[in-house]
This record gives sequence, C-alpha cells and structure tokens, in this order.
Amino acid sequence: MRTIKLFHNKVIFLMVTLLVLLLSVAYTERVLGSESLVLKKKVAIARFTNETKSGNSFLISKDEDKIGKQASDILSTRLVDTDRFIVFERIDSNKITTEQLLSNMKEEGIAVDYLIIGSVSEFGRSTSSDTGMFSQKKKQTAFAKVNVRLIEVSTGRIIHAEEGAGEASSETKKTMGVGSSAGYDQSLTDKSISVAISQVISNLVENMSEKPWRSYLLADDDGEYIIAGGEAQGLRVGTVLYVYKSGRVVDNPQTGAQVILPGRKVATVSVIQSFGDEFNEVSFVDVVNGAIGTDLTKYYIEAE
Repeated sequence: MRTIKLFHNKVIFLMVTLLVLLLSVAYTERVLGSESLVLKKKVAIARFTNETKSGNSFLISKDEDKIGKQASDILSTRLVDTDRFIVFERIDSNKITTEQLLSNMKEEGIAVDYLIIGSVSEFGRSTSSDTGMFSQKKKQTAFAKVNVRLIEVSTGRIIHAEEGAGEASSETKKTMGVGSSAGYDQSLTDKSISVAISQVISNLVENMSEKPWRSYLLADDDGEYIIAGGEAQGLRVGTVLYVYKSGRVVDNPQTGAQVILPGRKVATVSVIQSFGDEFNEVSFVDVVNGAIGTDLTKYYIEAE
C-alpha cells in the first residue's frame, strides 16, 4: 500500500513539474515573440544649418557647411544604432523652409513618419597654456551647442524641440623639454558635437517611439490588400496586424482646433509577402477576420 502511495505521489509530482515546464516555455515564447516584433519608423534628417557667427575656412567651405554635416552625420549614426528607425539623410539648402522641405518630400514620393531639422547654434575653440619653471602644459577645448526640432510629417506639427550642449578637451604636457606636443586637434570638434547630440538623442527617440507604428492600405488586389511597409521595417510573413477605421474629425469650439476621434478596429490581417526597397517597400496581406470597405483612405493599420 505504501509503495502504491509513493508511486502515486511521484506521478503527481512529475505531472506538476511537466505542467510548470510547459507553461514556462509558452510564456518564454510569448515574450520572445513580442520582443522580436520591432517595427521601425522612417525618419528623415535635414542637413544641420550652421547658425554660428564664425566664417573661417575650417567651419565653412565654398561647397558645404562642414560643421553642420558633422552634426547631422552623428545624429544619423546614433538613431541607426538604436535599431528602431530607418534613417533617410537629406542634403538641403540652409535657406529652405520647413514647408518647402515637407512639400519636396511629398513630390519626390518620400514617405517618412518624422522629419528632424537641426542647427549648430554655437561653436567655439580655445587654447590655454600654463608654463612653469620646468614644465609647460597646453590645453585645447571645443564647445558646441545644437538645437533640434522634431516634426510629425502627417500633421506638419513640431512635436518636440530641444537644445543640447557639449564640451571636449585635450591636454599635452612637457617637463624639462620632454613630453608630447600637439598641433590643432581636429577630433575635438566631433567630440564636442557628439556630447551635445547625446543630450538630445534620448528625448528624440522617446518622442518618436511614443506613438504606435502605423501603416496604410494602398490597394485591393483581388481580395488581397497591399499595405505600406515590409521586411526593412520588421514585417515578416505571418505578422498579424490590425485594421482600424479612422475616427471622425470634429471641431473643438473652445480652441477652434480640429480633433480626430479614436479609430475603431474592424479587421485583422496577416502578411503573406513583401517586396521593394526599404523606403518604398510594400506588403501583401490577407484578411483573417473582419471586413474592409471600398474606400481605403478611411483606414489605417497598427500592430498590437
């Protein structure tokens, strides 16, 4: 009787252990699955303008603004490193307006979620030296200040603006004529701008990640639908997405502004294939459940 009871207890223990393992595996797969679906947003960076007073040959050449290019290059690299955005760099005239930028992008068929416009508002360098009886020190310092504006392309609104400042320095020392001597340290320019960009990058990423990834229905192809976006943005065969019917636009009499009411989920779709380059990629999707009307402009797509 005791042997049967021990056997029964072992069976129960094994069953409980197996159940815990199965639940653990299911939970892990669910967590990993949700983490793996990172849908990238498209961001365009306009060339940073140089708003500093300096006009020497180091800062500005006859062909381009070197310090502005350095700032936009550093910002672009930082955003790409997050692996959350597809970054499109634009080379634009310093005198072009935001409205012209948005209009030009629309005419060229460049569809992005956000546009970043920036400027280097301050930049300077200084050299100081300290000479003693037997030693000599030389210190070079570079200082930069950048301003960025984040524009939501769909509305044309500036949704975030920020300023960042950075400083970098290098020092050489000689004692009794022995030691290093340094000429002009070019790297300090990059370093000071990089520190300034570091102060604004976190809030930029947070603001661009705040809203959910969104796509749109482009066409109905014999029962299958074509949507904007593809593998470069993180879509895979089998990715499940949700179709929403856009909410009504109503006027707010207190502010005079228009308010877009929340959309209503009407269908679920699944990706079956993607093609195209990263900035003009599209995907075919099948409707899993629900229904989509004939006027596709009334719908948008999000992932949950």
